[in-house]
Amino acid sequence: MKRAFKNFLTAALCLSIIGAPFAADAKKLAPVDTTNAPSVKVSPENLKLEKQWDKVFPRNYRVNHRKVTFVNRYGITLAADLYEPTNYSGKLPAIAVAGPFGAVKEQVSGRYAQEMATRGFITIAFDPSFTGESGGNPRNTTSPDINTEDFCAAVDYLSTQANVDANQIGIIGICGWGGFALNAAAQDTRIKATVTSTMYDMTRVIANGYFDNDKDAETLRKARMEARQKISAQRTADYRSGTYQMAGAVPTEITADMPQFVKDYHDFYQTKRGYHKRSFGSTTGGTLSSSLVFMNMPILFYSNEIETPVLMIHGEKAHSRYFSEDAFKKLTGTNKELLIVPGASHVDLYDNVNKIPFDKIEAFFKANL
Repeated sequence: MKRAFKNFLTAALCLSIIGAPFAADAKKLAPVDTTNAPSVKVSPENLKLEKQWDKVFPRNYRVNHRKVTFVNRYGITLAADLYEPTNYSGKLPAIAVAGPFGAVKEQVSGRYAQEMATRGFITIAFDPSFTGESGGNPRNTTSPDINTEDFCAAVDYLSTQANVDANQIGIIGICGWGGFALNAAAQDTRIKATVTSTMYDMTRVIANGYFDNDKDAETLRKARMEARQKISAQRTADYRSGTYQMAGAVPTEITADMPQFVKDYHDFYQTKRGYHKRSFGSTTGGTLSSSLVFMNMPILFYSNEIETPVLMIHGEKAHSRYFSEDAFKKLTGTNKELLIVPGASHVDLYDNVNKIPFDKIEAFFKANL
């Protein structure tokens, strides 16, 4: 009897520590009843939100706009802009939008969200954890896990709204958030359709650098180890100083020998076109130590298990085009499409309304939500 009880306790402890991966095996040992299990109270932070319209894009008065907040499973309160059609009845399909990496909702995601609201969707554009108006410290920290969770938390929020059809929720991920969107779609079955625009796989580019298809495995391994050594040493320095070294933003000045895509980033993040004081792409960059975890956590590992529709959009002339092309090859679902926009660069799909295929995005969501 004692041995059986000890085995039960061991199984229960493993389940509580490891969780769902071993749930099926645990059921063979003992039934799990969560009826009387304790709950943890969600305590939203009271965020200070800007009341004035401070976006880099003009307001469209054909849709309603208001600020909202929601909490992710790490207890971080996220700030978002909610857009909805001015006149509608009943429940509507909804879309959560985020990105680019380093940007805030006042730059690109809000532009997408506002436009999709004019087309009949309830949308939210949110600031990631530690970024913009959202909570979390230290500021401008990034994480492949937490940033993926931010998308799922946005779905939490939308799925509980009285005017949203919880069975018709999609997501749009832009630039680095395209990778997080695919990762979220691979794990969260509430996400019924996914659009990526000018996608980056941040775990790949941080681990391997740009254009890694031309590099051999040993060269990549050595470069990763060198980067790990430098950033690990920086963690020691950070702890000793009580501060966090920032990675640096998009260059404030450009030179003739810089790659064209760096010049394009400068033209967006460091000029009136796209600069925003809360964007770490425009200001400090993210925390340097965040890079370590990206090297070891490939976010697209399970993307081949996405069973819901996926539309991937990229510019013909984008330096980052290979991210979408390679990610698309890994998708195994029957409802997938890669759309290459003629003549478009990476940054064109941030704000060039003549090149962002909003009609295609609208048709995709209306067909699949």
